[in-house]
Amino acid sequence: MESYARILDYLPNGRQTERGFHREPLALALGEDELKLLEIVPKPGAPLATGQRIPLVPGPGVAVPIDHVRRRLAYDELTVTARTELTNALEAVVRESPARYLRVFNDAPAVSRRFHLLELLPGIGKKTMQQIVDERRRAPFASFADLESRLHLKSPERLVVARIEQELSGADDKYRLFVAP
Repeated sequence: MESYARILDYLPNGRQTERGFHREPLALALGEDELKLLEIVPKPGAPLATGQRIPLVPGPGVAVPIDHVRRRLAYDELTVTARTELTNALEAVVRESPARYLRVFNDAPAVSRRFHLLELLPGIGKKTMQQIVDERRRAPFASFADLESRLHLKSPERLVVARIEQELSGADDKYRLFVAP
């Protein structure tokens, strides 16, 4: 269950495809825990903005600005604004909990003699994969900066973000690293 979400797009008049006179405001959001794309109905008068982090579950002293989550969205149902904002939201999520995403670099196993899960990350081929495996045998990676300095990878967070975007967009991969099908 998602506890927090990042607003990707706020539609104060609802979707343009809705018919009828009753148009309700909507927000398209990315859940931080399970990386689900959500369609959210805000409370009347709740100030929502693109890029904002909002709670989805009430807690002590935490006011929830949403009425309810209407449904889970497919990538194709996102607006153009939501798709462009998705990369920024994913980068923020990865930066906030690096240990969760570093686990892929530290623990990803070989699937077969010829294929390793690390090769699913865009930009990582056989040679880089072997360097990652050799370095993690010496010591696990403590941070993305540690990974970057030991392997001379440019922004490994972006590799993770690119893979999450691939999985969200519905790429028919046999293996999923971050997003449930």
